[in-house]
Amino acid sequence: MEVLWESSPQTAAEVTKALRPATNWADNTVRTLLTRLVEKGALATGESAAGPRTFRPAVAREVCVKAEGDSFLQRIFGGAAKPLLVHFAENSKLTPEEVKELKRLLDQSVNK
Repeated sequence: MEVLWESSPQTAAEVTKALRPATNWADNTVRTLLTRLVEKGALATGESAAGPRTFRPAVAREVCVKAEGDSFLQRIFGGAAKPLLVHFAENSKLTPEEVKELKRLLDQSVNK
């Protein structure tokens, strides 16, 4: 998805080429993944001028990030935000600026 959010539309071969340095996935693996993402409604397809099918995101990155974050929170922490925040606070190397920003965000969430 990241590859297609960065530049779309792309063919399966173009996506494979972009992913290969980081994943070393075979062309068939990428094509299978693209097909599944189309079936789930995450990608839309079209035809390029040269004929091969092209792929583009059907959902915004922010929508996917929120859905994945919600799913992770539910699966790993039973939907409870406090254990998640404690885990990251204890196991992440946060800069003073990041701590300040997180405090600000937490204060905002309390005042909603």
